[in-house]
Amino acid sequence: MKELQHLNKYFLKYKAKLLLGVLITIIAQIFALFAPKLIGNSLTIVEKYINKEVTDIAIVKNELLFNILILIGAAALASFFTFLMRQTIINISRYVEYDLKNEVYQQYQNLSTNFYKKNRTGDLMNRISEDVGKVRMYAGPAIMYSIRTITLFACLVPLMFITAPKVAIYTLVPLPILSFLIYKLSRAIQKRSAIVQQFLSKLSTFTQESFSGVSVIKAYGIEPQTKTTFDAMVIEGKQKNMDLVKVQAWFFPMMILLIGASNILVIYIGGQQYIRGDIEFGVLAEFIMYVNMLTWPVATIGWVTSIIQQAEVSQQRINEFLKVEPEIQNLVTEETPIKGDIEFKNVSFTYDDTNITALKNISFSLSSGETLAIVGKTGSGKTTILDLISRMYDTDNGVIEIDKTPIKKLHLDSLRNAISIVPQDAFLFSESIKENIKFGKEDATDEEVIAAAKFASVHKNIIGFKKGYDTILGERGITLSGGQKQRVSIARAIIKDPNILLLDDCLSAVDTETEEEILSNIERITKNKTTIIVSHRISSAKNADKIIVLDDGNIIQNGSYDDLIEEDGYFKELYLKQLSEKDL
Repeated sequence: MKELQHLNKYFLKYKAKLLLGVLITIIAQIFALFAPKLIGNSLTIVEKYINKEVTDIAIVKNELLFNILILIGAAALASFFTFLMRQTIINISRYVEYDLKNEVYQQYQNLSTNFYKKNRTGDLMNRISEDVGKVRMYAGPAIMYSIRTITLFACLVPLMFITAPKVAIYTLVPLPILSFLIYKLSRAIQKRSAIVQQFLSKLSTFTQESFSGVSVIKAYGIEPQTKTTFDAMVIEGKQKNMDLVKVQAWFFPMMILLIGASNILVIYIGGQQYIRGDIEFGVLAEFIMYVNMLTWPVATIGWVTSIIQQAEVSQQRINEFLKVEPEIQNLVTEETPIKGDIEFKNVSFTYDDTNITALKNISFSLSSGETLAIVGKTGSGKTTILDLISRMYDTDNGVIEIDKTPIKKLHLDSLRNAISIVPQDAFLFSESIKENIKFGKEDATDEEVIAAAKFASVHKNIIGFKKGYDTILGERGITLSGGQKQRVSIARAIIKDPNILLLDDCLSAVDTETEEEILSNIERITKNKTTIIVSHRISSAKNADKIIVLDDGNIIQNGSYDDLIEEDGYFKELYLKQLSEKDL
């Protein structure tokens, strides 16, 4: 259970409630122990009356009435404390589940972009849902029933030995055998649980990707193949689960068999002692009740063991990600103000997942309030520059400075709060259009939202929808066209009013007329902002103060717009090509 030790901090956090739950559990079990003794005493007094040892019927009636009243009271109190037990310990498991999910989610947020390239969304979702759910069962039901079982054994076994030692010994003989069998089965369950949980991650990944890519599946007409693959995975999953439940299925029959053996031993050994007169009839009945009281707790040992083994496997899977150190570390404790001066000094960067060197010894500088345009072929390293400025990655070699300070010496939150980025692939959430724009500024007013939408030339589109700004978007903004998604994404970036604005080919899906309008608006509001525009279109670069042209990670040209269209090279060729296309 070493992986489950991670939860100890949560148990310490809720130790007061946990200790109260343990105390209530013990009290509930103590009251439950009244029944066998009272029933045994009642049978003994009846036996004595039948055998003429007690001749006064009034004494018998009083004794029975007293026992019945105590029995009802004890049962009522046992039920009440059992209710309280569930309200404390089961509630604690929900608190632990809440805290653990938040811890996992916070870790997911802290982990770098590189982590998400190497891990699938379905697997991440499975660990925060299925695996945390398995752990919750350990933090609640498993602990509760373990305490009940331990309390019952701690109270019941001494009581049995005090009442009839010889019968107690024979009654408990099957328990060591049971312990050994539980140990062997638990090992098998742990191995098979790990296989099942790993497969669930694989299945979650497949279904998540199928739902996200349903338009592609339909467009290519591959629904039958997808269903065939899913059916095969379901059959495989069923087989893995069957392998697990076949082992788990041994528990309860084994428990019942061993409890039945205990009952036989009680009746046989106890019956012989009763015949010899060593014990009273009530004691024999009392022991039969004791054995049956042990039936469910002993049976739950197997169930609890199974829960713990599955929780151990799930927590191990969770810990694998919790132990991952985020590649991007915030090394500064105090917030740092950002103005917007940017300088790259001999910066190189290689993606470790593909081993592609995206940037090679890049150097350039940009003063606060200036606009830089980056032009180049696909894969030349344009987006990488923006990712490095926002510290989605850290450089391999060279230094990036913001306001004359190395970027790693800036407070990470301060840096990112000063930046708005419009990515190449505009991502919108399954919320209303208004809420998507307000991601840039949570407390923005409706007037500010509308102003940002007008700036991004998307206001007219939005008010044309039936619910306007309250229109709920589908997953990843599928409700909108590509150009509309880009413009809503621009509105989200603008409403933040950043010091640094990064635009990553965010006008590729809009027409040239709309592009001109948006670029004009950008030029108007970014006079005091550092702006970097990545684009394949020369028109996006014409208002920039500086332009750099990238090719295969190298800067092959740099200068002003006017200089570069006169200089032979890639920029002029692209300008002439796009000019002729525009004329056509």
